Amino acid sequence: MSGTAVVSPSSNEGQGQMTSRTPRGFSRIGFAGIAAAAATLVAVAVAPTAAYAEIPGVDEIASSDNLTQLANVPKSAAFNSLNSDLAFQGKYAFSGNYNGFVIYDISTPSAPAVVTEVLCPGGQNDISVLGNLLFLSTDAPRSDDSCTSTASSASVKEAWEGIKIFDISDKAAPKYIKSVETSCGSHTHTLIPGDTVAYLYVSSYSPSSSYPDCAPPHDSISIVKVPLATPTDASVLAEPNLFPDGGNPGGNGSSTTSGCHDITAYPAKKIAAGACMGDGILLDISDPEQPVVTERVRDLTNFAFWHSASFNNAGTKVIFTDELGGGGTAECNPTTGPNRGADAVYDLAGGELTFKSYFKIPRENAMTENCVAHNGSIIPAMGRDILVQAWYQGGISVWDFTDSANPVELGYWERGPLSTTTPITGGSWSAYYYNGHIYSNDIAKGFDVLKLDDPRTNSAKAIRFAGLNVQTQPDYPVCDTVLRDASRGVTAKTGVTCIDGGTISGKVEVSKGATLLAYKATVAGSVRVTGGGTFSLVDSSVAGNVWADELKQVLVSGNRISGDLDVHDTSGTVVISGNTIAGSLECEYNKVAPINDGVKNTVDHREKGACYAL
Repeated sequence: MSGTAVVSPSSNEGQGQMTSRTPRGFSRIGFAGIAAAAATLVAVAVAPTAAYAEIPGVDEIASSDNLTQLANVPKSAAFNSLNSDLAFQGKYAFSGNYNGFVIYDISTPSAPAVVTEVLCPGGQNDISVLGNLLFLSTDAPRSDDSCTSTASSASVKEAWEGIKIFDISDKAAPKYIKSVETSCGSHTHTLIPGDTVAYLYVSSYSPSSSYPDCAPPHDSISIVKVPLATPTDASVLAEPNLFPDGGNPGGNGSSTTSGCHDITAYPAKKIAAGACMGDGILLDISDPEQPVVTERVRDLTNFAFWHSASFNNAGTKVIFTDELGGGGTAECNPTTGPNRGADAVYDLAGGELTFKSYFKIPRENAMTENCVAHNGSIIPAMGRDILVQAWYQGGISVWDFTDSANPVELGYWERGPLSTTTPITGGSWSAYYYNGHIYSNDIAKGFDVLKLDDPRTNSAKAIRFAGLNVQTQPDYPVCDTVLRDASRGVTAKTGVTCIDGGTISGKVEVSKGATLLAYKATVAGSVRVTGGGTFSLVDSSVAGNVWADELKQVLVSGNRISGDLDVHDTSGTVVISGNTIAGSLECEYNKVAPINDGVKNTVDHREKGACYAL
C-alpha cells in the first residue's frame, strides 16, 4: 500500500474501451539524457468476462464461473489491524498483518488451519521466508525494536524501523532473533537467496528534513546481508544510490521519486525490476551486493505512483502497477477511466523496456470501495503469460498478457463493498497462485482460498514450487513445444516438451537434458524420462509403466497408471500423491525422501524402498 511509457487519455474514454493513440507522457530515461518515445501505443483490452449490471451488495460475492471460494479464515481479535502480504513454504502460508503475522497449515486448501499467531506490531509487516528464517518489514516508527514496542514518531531519533528476523524452525513457536535498523524504515523488502548468505533489498521512501534517520535526499535502497549459518550477524551492507540525478522531480503528473516502493528480483535471470514512485527501473543483480540500474522509464500521463512489478517467466515482459490514490481511494469507475490506477505491460528486449498496453479490471466499483491495481503473481500455465492480481475491494482478477499489446481478463472474484455509505479500507491486499490454488490476504475479511478451474490455466498444476516469495520471482520450465495430440509416440531429446490435455497414441521417451511436463494427458504406452531435467505428470492416464531416473525434480500426482511407477536417483523434490497404480511403486537412491502431501496412492502390487507406505 502506500513508472515509464504511456498514452494521453481521450475525452470520450469509457471503462473497458479499447483505443490506440499517440503517447504524450512516455519517456525512456537514458543515462546520457532523455530520449522521447515516438511509437503508437495500445490501451487496455477489456476482458471477455461479462461485467455485471449492478455493483454487488454489502458482502455479496460475485465471480466468473471459473473461480470458486473454498475457504475463509477470519482474522482473530488480536489481529484487528490490516492484513498485508503473503509468503509460502511447503504446506505453510505466512500472512502479514500490521499487528504481526499468522502461520497457516494449507495442506488441505479447503480447510486451512492456524498454526500460530505472533504479535509483533509494526506496519506493514510485509513478509518473506527462507529455510528456517522469516523476515518482516517495519515502516512505522516504533519506540524500540521489540515486539512489545509502542508507536513513536520519525522525528524522534531513538525511534526504530527496519527488518525483524525470526527463527521458524518450529512453526508453532517462532523465535525473534535479530533486528536490523534501516534508513527510512522498510516499507517492503526483496529476498535474494544465495548458498551461504541472503540479501534483502529494503525499499523505503518519503524522507523529511525533520526525520533524523530519514533525511533527504533518499534516492537509495538498503542492502541487508544475512549470513545463513549465523543470521544474528545480519547487518546493513550498503545503501546504493539508484538515482544520482534525483529521479523524477514530480509536479509533472507523476510522483516525486524519493526511494523505491517495491523491487521484484528474478535471480535466475540476474535482473530485477523496481517500482520507485515516479520511475520504473531495471537492475542488473549479477553481483547482488552492487545492483546496477540499466534502464529507466516514466509515465507522465497515467501513472501516479509506480508501486510494484512482475516479470513473465521468460523474462521478456514486465508488468508495472500504478497505485493511484495510495490504495485508499475509489479508482475503479468511469471517472478515473481504464488507464489510470491500472497495470502497464512492457516488452523487454535487448535490455530495453517498450510499452505495449494497459490492463484494468472492466467492472465498476462503488465510490465507497478502495480499488486500484495491487499485488499479484504469475500462474505457471503452459505456453501462456497469466497473472492473478489483487485489486483491494475490486477483488481478484486473473488475466492473460501472452499478447502483450492485448491483455484480456480470464476470470474474477470479489466481495461487495464493506459499506454503501462510508468509505472503509478493505479488500484483497495480495492474491497469489501457489501449487494449484489462489490465496488472498483480505485486509478486513481474513485469509481466503480460491479454486481456479479453467482449461487455459489448469496446466499450471504441473508446476510445483517448494516455496514462494513473490518479490523473489521463481523460474519454471518454459515450454518449447506444447502438444495437445500426437498420432504416434513422442520422443524428446532436448528442450521442454509440454503435453496439455493431449492424447499420445504411443509411448513417450525423454532423453537426458530434456524436460517433460504433462497435464491431463492420455498416453497409450509407457513413459520414460531419464537424466537431468524436471518431470511432471499430473491428472493423466498412462497405459503402461512410468520410469523416472536421474532427474532434478519429480511430481507425479492424480494419475491412473496401468503398470509400474519407478522413481530413482532424483536429486531434488519427489512428490508422488493420489495416484492409482496397477503395478508396483518403487523409489530408490533419491537424495530427498519422497512425499505424498498427505494424499495416499492406491497401489495394487508392492511398494518398495523410500516409497513404502506412500
